[in-house]
Amino acid sequence: MKQRQVYCCIAAVLLPLSLSAQPHAWTLRECEDYAVANNITIKQRAKTVEKQEHTLSTARNARLPDLSGTVGQNFSFGRGLTEDNIYTNTNTSNTSFSLTTSVPIFSGFQIPENIKLSRLNLEAATADLEKAKNDIRMEVAKAYMQILYDQEIAAVAHRQVGIDSAQVARLVAFVENGKASEAELSRQKATLANSQLTATQADNNRRLSVLTLTQLLELASPEGFSVVSPTEEQLQHIADMALTHPDIVYSEALSVKPEIQAQELRLRGTEHSINIAKAGHYPKLNFGAGMNTNYYNTNGYESHSFGEQLKNNFSQYLSLNLSVPIFNRFSVRNQVRSAKVDRENQQLELDNTKKRLYKEIQQVYYNTLNAQAKERSSGEAVVSSKDAFLLTQAKYENGKANITEFNEAKNTWLKAESDFVQARYEHLYQRALLEFYRGRELCF
Repeated sequence: MKQRQVYCCIAAVLLPLSLSAQPHAWTLRECEDYAVANNITIKQRAKTVEKQEHTLSTARNARLPDLSGTVGQNFSFGRGLTEDNIYTNTNTSNTSFSLTTSVPIFSGFQIPENIKLSRLNLEAATADLEKAKNDIRMEVAKAYMQILYDQEIAAVAHRQVGIDSAQVARLVAFVENGKASEAELSRQKATLANSQLTATQADNNRRLSVLTLTQLLELASPEGFSVVSPTEEQLQHIADMALTHPDIVYSEALSVKPEIQAQELRLRGTEHSINIAKAGHYPKLNFGAGMNTNYYNTNGYESHSFGEQLKNNFSQYLSLNLSVPIFNRFSVRNQVRSAKVDRENQQLELDNTKKRLYKEIQQVYYNTLNAQAKERSSGEAVVSSKDAFLLTQAKYENGKANITEFNEAKNTWLKAESDFVQARYEHLYQRALLEFYRGRELCF
């Protein structure tokens, strides 16, 4: 329950349209939902699902009778047979009307197998759509985490500027009172300039990471965009949590990951493909019915009226057509063999997908483990290096340490802070990703 509380996101309180009208800090959940709703790749996947729905509808409707009407007009010139059963040079016209229908009675089980295959293909396409949504969620979460990291690094850089600015102001006062040299002040100003350059670069990195996320969200501009940072309590709780073994994560992922479900559905579909191919061995029986009539007109001869001829020539028929395959040049046999090869390939694809998933989980698990250890060690380094810096700063301000020693202690402390921030947010992302493989929301 505690893990659920840690990875539960803040509920969305504003609609995406209002977000653009009134800037506010976006939660990760809001970013994911907005990206899923606006990503072009996901929209294309949704169209594939819609197409599979039409294919399933077509397969189901194959059981229904068809109905077609035909109207024909023929003109004949030259010698022809007359009603007196003699040939003469005449011009003849013939107008025909027909209406026919046919119903499949037995198709070698091809129709029900097509329906089952189309249904599985629809479910597989739906799973592919979920996989695409998960992929964009992972991209958004990574970009979101990068913003959090770059914000912290920028804050560290600006703290460095603040420290150096304070030392420059202190040395200016000392120079005015003759307690420090101009050379010492110049060195400190050069250090401040480097710190300002570092802060500028950090700000640029933060802006670029914001741009990356807003582009993933298909937003028109990154202006005014900001994200919600996790609380210190959440970060610390995540750092203290025990990791779930990758084998446990994998066993849970097998039942929830859409890429596994899609491959399993396609494997089941190959069995129906085999049955569809085998349908070529069976006879097929169709029922047919129709009606037709004609109107004849021969130049030089008197003909009955149009309506009278249509009535007199009207006919109907019923038929049963049985088609028995005897020899088809081994085409059906080869189709069955090809379908069985497809089944074996699909089984290999499923196995490969499972192995790839397990490798991904292992990689995330050990990345989390390493980031967790690095966060703890770098946290200790921050405390010790900060203490060392404060001590060196006191010595420097009392004239017992030079500017080189002061800058070294300051840079060591700030580097330790940067390493800690990097490890903390890497741990945060990898931990959330590991839980995501277990079927939980990708949130932190």
